[in-house]
Amino acid sequence: MRKKDDEKQKNIKEAVIKLILEEGFHGTSISKIAKKAGVSPATVYVYYENKEIMLHKIYQEYSEEIYSHLLSKIYEGISGRELIEVFIRSYYNYIEEHEEIFRFVDQFSSCPALANRCKKDKGSEALKQSLEQMKEKKIIKNFHSDNLTAIIFSPIKSIAINPCLEEEEKIKMLEEMISIIQYTLLL
Repeated sequence: MRKKDDEKQKNIKEAVIKLILEEGFHGTSISKIAKKAGVSPATVYVYYENKEIMLHKIYQEYSEEIYSHLLSKIYEGISGRELIEVFIRSYYNYIEEHEEIFRFVDQFSSCPALANRCKKDKGSEALKQSLEQMKEKKIIKNFHSDNLTAIIFSPIKSIAINPCLEEEEKIKMLEEMISIIQYTLLL
């Protein structure tokens, strides 16, 4: 069996993301991925059994990365107001700094076959747990965790990915959205 190389795997993941975003699932083949990554198709199979497994694993890895990024910004004793602001700013910054990864994860988050939407992953569970703790402490309203997540993150995604907005306008809208969400959710 051939030895795995972190740099080659990183190149494969980057190639997958670029090709999926450019050509879609059906337009992306193992040979195209290998060519873009600068490796042989056989090398791709050293890391992944097939295209579907590869996409699922890459989706899961980067989905968890987003959750880890958000959760790394909170700390014991954080107020509800701060929590909402930290989640919003961290999510917005992640989208801005990792646009291709975000677009890839976002694209597959609505694909049941690849995202396995009903499976509980560590990141989403940790995020929900954080929200549950805030509800128990009577800091935020007792809405269903999925609704809280949608209220906090969906508007931010909408602002961040809007190609018609200049950065200055996005920042103004982000500030306004922080106030709206804090007003809506805090007790």
